[in-house]
Amino acid sequence: MVCVLIKPPLHPSHEPPFQTSKMHNLFITFLIMFFSCTKPSSALRGGVLLGGWKPIPDITDPTVISIGKFAIREHNKETSASLKFAKVIKGDQQVVAGMNYNLTITAADRGVRKNYVALVWDKPLLKFRKLVSFKGPV
Repeated sequence: MVCVLIKPPLHPSHEPPFQTSKMHNLFITFLIMFFSCTKPSSALRGGVLLGGWKPIPDITDPTVISIGKFAIREHNKETSASLKFAKVIKGDQQVVAGMNYNLTITAADRGVRKNYVALVWDKPLLKFRKLVSFKGPV
């Protein structure tokens, strides 16, 4: 004896959830194919990978100094510390929606100079700055 199970058709409102997942997989496959077929140089501008970190060429630039002072001021507000900005000794920058600055800053802590590392997100056109992280002394 053979038993045959017949499944009734699904109502359109009861579509299996994997239909969305198939579209998602198709989209991901398309993206992989698209980016694997583009020239690597299209992601580069002037030899620097967009979105990658690159050294700040002039750490004495007024914008860099301003961001360093901002980092110390914000850290002091957040922690009730009393660090005094001295100078930026090195830094890297990253193009994002604005610019990220990863700065090594010398600041005086009760008269003793120590180095700190601050990450600041800056959007100059929107007059927006945010201290993302502050570590140290390092």
